[in-house]
Amino acid sequence: MNDIVIDVGERHIKEINREILGACSEGASIRVVNPLSRHNLGIGLPAGVDVSFEGSVGYYCGGLNAGANISVRGNAGWATGEGMSGGLVTVDGYAGMSTGAAMMGGTIHVKGDSGPRCGVAMKGGNIVVEGKIGYQSGFMAHSGKIIALGGAGASCADALWEGEVWVSGDVESFGVDVKVVEPVAEEVAEVDAILGPLGLQDSARDWRKMISGQKLWYFESRDASAWLMI
Repeated sequence: MNDIVIDVGERHIKEINREILGACSEGASIRVVNPLSRHNLGIGLPAGVDVSFEGSVGYYCGGLNAGANISVRGNAGWATGEGMSGGLVTVDGYAGMSTGAAMMGGTIHVKGDSGPRCGVAMKGGNIVVEGKIGYQSGFMAHSGKIIALGGAGASCADALWEGEVWVSGDVESFGVDVKVVEPVAEEVAEVDAILGPLGLQDSARDWRKMISGQKLWYFESRDASAWLMI
């Protein structure tokens, strides 16, 4: 079966997304061409479909993904994969701020760097960044793993809940209430199981695993030193 080709151009985004959703029922791979860095492309796609965007996309691409395999053959703007519950989103280039914000499941794979607050408020799933994650990545992550293979920016893993941030490489600085721990072999094996299907497993990596120090879980509001960077 031949691929279904959908041209974005200057058409209305609602019209384009309706066409993408309609094509999902036909069983063929979908190629979206001329995305022109437009926002809100490929929202709420169902499981079992392959959709590729042939060029850079804007904000919120792949948001609310329910299980589709989405690839971006370029860069992506803010909040790629926001609120997704399943599937795989792959960005061949760089991703902007808040990649995977509030996501609940699935995997986001960024082959370049990812901007500030990667994984902010994520509730589950995994984010793998081959490059560097930006300022305050992992902020208030409730669950899931952020795995950065090229280091991290300042205030990394600030105000974590039960999420984890794994970094191979330099970390500019740690955020509020971060605890850096030595991962045990079983935990490293879990990370390798995520990286393996992406072709990124490497037993030689020296990991820094960041978790919550839990001071913010029970802090007194009058104790500003527990939550202010002072």
